[in-house]
Amino acid sequence: MTKKPRFTGLNKFLLEFLSIFIGVFAAFALDNWNEDRKDHITEMSILQEINNGLKQDVLDIQVNTKGHEYGIIAIQHFRNIVLNVPVNNDSITFHYFNLFRDFVSVQNNSGYETLKSKGLEIISNDSLRSKIIALYEGDYNTIRKLEEEYDELQFQENYYKDFNTKMSPYYQLDSLGTLKDMTFPVALPTSDKNQVLSDFWKMQNNRVFIIQYYLEVEKRIKALQAEIDKELH
Repeated sequence: MTKKPRFTGLNKFLLEFLSIFIGVFAAFALDNWNEDRKDHITEMSILQEINNGLKQDVLDIQVNTKGHEYGIIAIQHFRNIVLNVPVNNDSITFHYFNLFRDFVSVQNNSGYETLKSKGLEIISNDSLRSKIIALYEGDYNTIRKLEEEYDELQFQENYYKDFNTKMSPYYQLDSLGTLKDMTFPVALPTSDKNQVLSDFWKMQNNRVFIIQYYLEVEKRIKALQAEIDKELH
């Protein structure tokens, strides 16, 4: 007489339970893998978008830096004029254009805005995420405020009118009203000369300050680009 295996029903139940458990666990693991894969694809896409924007930001910083450098050259040109130091005035129109020129900071924030909409934590590298936040929330806001809100860097508003009031009697204009040369000597009263020269000193110091800040931010952008490139490759 053949003996029936004991606990056949229990064994069958345990086998079915184990099969269901493995199936559910596998489905859960697959779902997590798919989500992680989607998050990784999204992360790489956002980092690429940010990286593309940073390339344009570097160009904008370089344009503004060069503009402020031209402003300093213009200051020196007109400082010599006020002091009656001989100058070559062939480029006076160019220098006059740059003397009081202000700048705005054009920043490509689309990648960072996408990152914020998806959630900052999607950047898995904590150090990289912190540097991205520091650049966009810190450095870029500082540059924008310096260029567009900081009173001492608003050259057109603060110095243009007063300078022209003092210097316009010496302007030589063409038929279109464009400054082409100046009449020498420039005989400003001592008080006017001192004010113009002190304004030049202040303008030059502020242009040097913003140039130095731009150069530091450019270094940080390029370092950030290098880190992003590592993540992308």
